[in-house]
Amino acid sequence: MTEHSFLQALILGIVEGVSEFLPISSTGHLIVVGELIGFSSMPGKVFEVVIQLGAILAICVLYRERLFRVVRDAPHDPSARIFIGAILIALVPAGLVGVLFHDFIISVLFSPYVVCSTLILGGIAIIVIERMHLEANITAIEKLPMRTALKIGLFQCLALVPGVSRSGATILGALLVGVERKTAAEFSFFLAIPVMLGASAINLLETWDLIQPSHAYMIATGFTAAFISALLVVQWLLNFVSNHGYTIFGWYRIVFGCLLLGFFLLGG
Repeated sequence: MTEHSFLQALILGIVEGVSEFLPISSTGHLIVVGELIGFSSMPGKVFEVVIQLGAILAICVLYRERLFRVVRDAPHDPSARIFIGAILIALVPAGLVGVLFHDFIISVLFSPYVVCSTLILGGIAIIVIERMHLEANITAIEKLPMRTALKIGLFQCLALVPGVSRSGATILGALLVGVERKTAAEFSFFLAIPVMLGASAINLLETWDLIQPSHAYMIATGFTAAFISALLVVQWLLNFVSNHGYTIFGWYRIVFGCLLLGFFLLGG
């Protein structure tokens, strides 16, 4: 692995870890940053898939005690069963749509222009929803009604479009149905675990033959960078949104999306 490819892997790993759980679209940022730095050292989506697993591992480590307690107590604790049920129900809509339209999404929607447009539109949506000052009456995932979880899952379908942001769609959907900010963020974290593990498994099965021994160092670099950066970002995000909300991320999306759109329209 050359110094240049190491730096590319490090940059993309950090981008993934920082952006995965913020409502700014990790996939969109990876597409755009990858194009800007000329990353083409690995075939298919192998690298992107593996570094996403690094970000997911960070959630599993940070919430290991809570996750273990939910699994352990599920047979005799109704609140633990509600937690698991809410996650499973919220998975269904995006899972079905993703399977049905997977090829179309990959072949048509993975474009810098789509990403720029959805970054801007998503930013506007965040600002509008935050200014609505919605009433929050659900303060824990363990109290989340199944119907509400399904509604959040429907919003997550929007995240199949690159640039929308999985966490952003989940969080905004949760806010609209009465979930308070911190709980909305945590629900998006936990929902990401099965979503991203499933998507990663499918993509790895499709691209496994493309992985070469020479890719190992790049994969390890990106994975580690994503894991460490996600560890640092998640706790900060929870503290920040509890006190300040999500509006700043809306403005960031609009400014970033407009700058990128101008960049690509002018031919890079």
